Amino acid sequence: MRAPILALKDVRLADGPLMLFDGVDLALDARVRACLVGRNGAGKSTLLRILAGQIEPDGGERNLTTGTHIAFVPQEPEITGATLLDYVIAGGAQDYQAEARLTDFGLDPAKSTQGLSGGEIRRAALARAFAEDADVILLDEPTNHLDILAIETLEEELAASKAAALIVSHDRAFLERVTKRCFWLEYRLVRRLDEGFAGFEDWAEKIAAQEAEEARRLDRFIQREAHWMARGVTARRARNEGRKRRLESLRQDRRDRLKDTRSELNMGIASSGVSGKRVVEAKGLSKAFGDKVLLKNFSTRILRGDRVAIVGPNGAGKTTLVKVLLGQIPADAGEVKLGTNLEISYIDQARATLSPETTLREVLLPKGGDQIMVRGQPKHIASYAKDFLFTDAQLRQPVRTLSGGERNRLLLAKALANPANVLVLDEPTNDLDMDTLDLLEDLLADYEGTLILVSHDRDFIDRLATSTIGLDGKGNAIETPGGWQDFISQNPGFFARLPVAAFTAPKAAAPPPAPKPGPAAKLTYKDQRRLEELDALIAQAPAKIAALETSLADPGLYSRDPAAFQRLTKNLEFVRTQLASGEEEWLALEERREALEAARST
Repeated sequence: MRAPILALKDVRLADGPLMLFDGVDLALDARVRACLVGRNGAGKSTLLRILAGQIEPDGGERNLTTGTHIAFVPQEPEITGATLLDYVIAGGAQDYQAEARLTDFGLDPAKSTQGLSGGEIRRAALARAFAEDADVILLDEPTNHLDILAIETLEEELAASKAAALIVSHDRAFLERVTKRCFWLEYRLVRRLDEGFAGFEDWAEKIAAQEAEEARRLDRFIQREAHWMARGVTARRARNEGRKRRLESLRQDRRDRLKDTRSELNMGIASSGVSGKRVVEAKGLSKAFGDKVLLKNFSTRILRGDRVAIVGPNGAGKTTLVKVLLGQIPADAGEVKLGTNLEISYIDQARATLSPETTLREVLLPKGGDQIMVRGQPKHIASYAKDFLFTDAQLRQPVRTLSGGERNRLLLAKALANPANVLVLDEPTNDLDMDTLDLLEDLLADYEGTLILVSHDRDFIDRLATSTIGLDGKGNAIETPGGWQDFISQNPGFFARLPVAAFTAPKAAAPPPAPKPGPAAKLTYKDQRRLEELDALIAQAPAKIAALETSLADPGLYSRDPAAFQRLTKNLEFVRTQLASGEEEWLALEERREALEAARST
């Protein structure tokens, strides 16, 4: 058996009086992709920094195979240099490798590092990690701020990479697709499961049940020993001092375990008075900002109780669509009709409603006082804050001291205090741990109002959405019943990948080195994947066209449901255009593949 490429042995680390790790063992084997799972505050990010060599533990060993190169992407990467190409090259990558990885992630190598969005910062940091050709890649919440297409690109890069990888993430769908091993950080120790994340939750539940039984046995044993000590003189004899010390040690172990036991979130949600049956009806919406067209003639109807997910690449206009539908910004064309008795609660992805210098108390009680109305009932502010895992001391702290997950919990606390019959969640899963996500999903599943959800979390969407609106960033929008998987299966190829040739490399970039003698290269992994997608599109499109034509042939459809007739007509036009462009792209890729095969055979 080969030695692990990177390992920790009996690692201990304290943060002031708080012991984060106490005897952590972790071994990462070459080429194995693993996840590191644990609650917020357990120390996952700190453990990654120890593995990366950025922090020295208080005790224990860190062993790294000689010559091993580690690439680390933290939660909040710092992008430096004049251009993105400069930033990636600074990590040790060759110019051509840096350009290739940047364009894989949809970034222009010549783009300035100033004024980048959160998604661009994340993609640039990932591009640098993969361009370095590292032996180990450590990723801390890599899907935060990424749209679904960028997450799928990351999955492809990990699949093609020969590096070992250790990933901290809350994105279940992502972890299920990429991992083959799990490490669970709990109670200051790390446990190992030699399966991918798909098997983690069942395994963790079995361990939790075993530990609960062990805790009950310990309690009964302590009770017996305490009864023995209470009998009097016998307990004070010198020969029994060892037994007394053991009892005190057991009691201390129990206190430590109780201290480590996580506090439970106590979120609640309630719908206000019933809204009208129609929540939003939109017809023929168009919206553009300058030359950027976000919507073209889009219509939808949202009824009471619907759970609508909005998906698409970053910059496609998802948040803009929400604001147009809610009447917060006007459309360039078309009309929006809002229903009656609407009480809307909106959680903003940018957390723009949180002023950095405002305290948590001021956020929850902007008018002062000690009582907050929670779904119509008064509750003390400290008690309500505790429900969301905030301490009394934190209530007096400014928002800027909070982590991303804590800011999201604060917004949830503010939004869920007030009953609302329309709840809008714009990227609610960023920075939340899985336990919080589970509770939020349960609450939303039981919510009686209407939900509009903007998210990149595919698992979250699949569990909640009754319909999904997809925006492709070119003005096209399609609505499909069901969640993300339903949308993709019914609209293959709708989200076309940004071609690498869309960018021109900066003049300073050096050409790649001359290839070594040998056979000509075959299609790249991404081109081969795109060819497979196009095969599926071309095979499925004729049946979709025929079905749409059959529906439109109904002579009474237009008089019975004009909106449905218009929607079907637009869908038919889109599928025909999609098929035509897909066939052209397929031909180009096939010609390239044949040319490469011919060159290899000569």
